[in-house]
Amino acid sequence: MPTPPRDAETFVVGDGDGVRLDQFLVRHLPGCSRRQARLAIGAGAVLVNGRRGRKGQALRPGDVVHADRAAWAGVLAAQPDLAVAVLYEDETVVAVDKPAGMPAIALRAGDRGTVANYLLGRYPELRGVGGTAFEAGLVHRLDTPTSGVLVAARTEVAWRRLREQFRDRRVGKLYLAAVAGDVWHGGSIVTPIAHHPRRPRVMCVCAQPERAYTLRARPALTRFRPVLRVGGATLLAVQIRTGVRHQIRVHLESIGHPVLGDDVYGASAVPAATRLLLHAARLAFAHPADGRRVFIRSALPDDFQAALRSLREPPPR
Repeated sequence: MPTPPRDAETFVVGDGDGVRLDQFLVRHLPGCSRRQARLAIGAGAVLVNGRRGRKGQALRPGDVVHADRAAWAGVLAAQPDLAVAVLYEDETVVAVDKPAGMPAIALRAGDRGTVANYLLGRYPELRGVGGTAFEAGLVHRLDTPTSGVLVAARTEVAWRRLREQFRDRRVGKLYLAAVAGDVWHGGSIVTPIAHHPRRPRVMCVCAQPERAYTLRARPALTRFRPVLRVGGATLLAVQIRTGVRHQIRVHLESIGHPVLGDDVYGASAVPAATRLLLHAARLAFAHPADGRRVFIRSALPDDFQAALRSLREPPPR
C-alpha cells in the first residue's frame, strides 16, 4: 500500500464534502484547477485512505485524503536555480540548452533535477501547459544523455501549434554526433525502428518487413554527412525528419558507426568525456504566433569539444 507523501496536506472528509475526489481537491487546495487535480490524481500524488486515488472516485464522510503539495502545482516542483541556459524567449516560446545527463521531463510526482523543473521555476505560467503535468510546456524531448536545444510553449495554443509541426514533420532538426570509425561519404538510413523484444528500454532496427510488422516498428529517416575525421572517429552532421526513440543512436549503430560514449548501443567511451557524444545543435520551426521561421542554435559544449581534441592526441607510449 502506498505511503503518504512526506510533504503532504491531509484532510478528513466532512459531512458536507461528499463529492468527487477532483472536486474536493479544487475546493480545498488553493490555486488548484480541475485539470491540475486530475493530472495529480493520475500521477499518484493523491491518496485516499492510504490507497492511490482514482479520477472519478466519490468521497464519503470520514475518508482521509493525503495530497502531495506538488499536486496543485502541476505535480512538478519549481527549480529555477538549475544549471540550464536560455537560448531564446518571447511571449509564447522559450528555448533552452539542455545539459548532457539531465532528463527533459519528470516521470513521476516528486522527481527533481529535470529541464521541466527548471522551466516551471523560471516561467510559472508553464504550470499545466502541455500533454501531461510533467512537461512544463515542452513540445519535444531529448534522451537524457543528449545535450542541446529544447523548446517549450508558454501558452496552450502555442503548444498545440508546435506539436502539430512536430507531428507533421515540419520541424528542422540538426544534430552533431561523434561516431566510431571513418565515415567518408554521407547517406540516408530508412530502416524502421521498434522496441527490442527482450530489452524493453532498448530499440532495434527491423530490416525485414516481417519483423517490422511483428514488432510494430515505426518508420524512421536519418540523413548524415561527415564534417570531420579525427583519430579513427568521425564527427557527423545528422538530420532527422522522424522522431523515433533513440533514432540516431540505433540507426548509426546499425551501419557500424555507433555514437561514441553510447554504453547502450555498443560504442566505447572517450577518455576525455564521460558523456554520449550527441548534441542537438539546431532546431527550426514556424513561430506559433506569426508563422515566421525561427532558428535556435546551441554551440557544441565544452566537454564535447574536449573529447574531440583528445582524439587528435597520440596514444601514450
